[in-house]
Amino acid sequence: MKLYFIRHGESEGNKLGIIQGWKDFSLSNEGKQQARYLSDYFQHKQLDYIYSSDLIRAYETANEIAKVKNITPHKWDKLREINLGPLEGKTREDIYTQYPQAKERTLLTSGIMGTETVEEITARCHYILEQMRTAHEGKHVALVAHGGLISIALMFILFGDDWHLHHRPFQIDNTSVTFIEWKNDRKPIIHYINKTTHLELQDQELTAFYNKEA
Repeated sequence: MKLYFIRHGESEGNKLGIIQGWKDFSLSNEGKQQARYLSDYFQHKQLDYIYSSDLIRAYETANEIAKVKNITPHKWDKLREINLGPLEGKTREDIYTQYPQAKERTLLTSGIMGTETVEEITARCHYILEQMRTAHEGKHVALVAHGGLISIALMFILFGDDWHLHHRPFQIDNTSVTFIEWKNDRKPIIHYINKTTHLELQDQELTAFYNKEA
C-alpha cells in the first residue's frame, strides 16, 4: 500500500491563530488556493481512494483533489484532529492563561480533563492503519487530515504504543504531503514528510510574473 497523509489547507481558524481541534472552520481564501495547487500536484499521480476527516477544512481540501482524479472522497471521523475539548476555540495565549499547566506539555497530550487521552489517540492510530492495510493492500490511498493527527500517526508508525514517550519533531504545514509505503510484511518506508513543492512552485511562478510586470 502507498499512503499519502495530507494536511488541509489554511483554515479560518489557522488564520486567526485559534486552536481548532474538533471545532469546524472552513478554508480561508488562501487555503482554497492552496488546495487547488495541491490538486495540480496529484493530477498525474495514481490515487485509488481518498478518505477525509469529516471536518469542513479537510473535506474541502480533499474535494479539490477528488475533482481532478474523478473519484469520491469518503468522510471518516477517525481522521479528525485530536480532540482538545476545553482548549478549542482559544488562542494559545488564552489557553496558557486559563490552563498554565498546559505549558509543561504539548497541547495534543496535555492531559487536561476533556481532551483526548493518549490511550484514545493510540487506539485511533491502530485502527486507521489496520483498516487501511486490510482494505487497500497494493493500492494508492490519500488520507486528508490534520497536522496534529498526522504528526502523531508518524510517531506511532516509528515507535508504536510508546510514541508519546518520545519528542515529536515533525512540522506538518498546510496542504503538505507525507508519503509512506508498505511492501508485503516489511516495515514501512517513509519516502518524504511535509512536502510542499506545489506551493513553492506557485510562489516562484508568481514572483517571476511580478518581476516581468515590474
